[in-house]
Amino acid sequence: MAQHDDRASGSQEQHRTTTVEQGPFCVARCTCGWRGPARRARSLAREDAAGHGGDG
Repeated sequence: MAQHDDRASGSQEQHRTTTVEQGPFCVARCTCGWRGPARRARSLAREDAAGHGGDG
């Protein structure tokens, strides 16, 4: 299972996002509990993670 770590700073705390492969899909997740939509393209899941920025 491949993972990609990305760090984005929120307004008060740091969110750590990662992408996780689930079958043919890739999902962005954050330590705050946020979860992005399942994507077929890893690049789109990474964009979701980068755009999260602590909105959770």
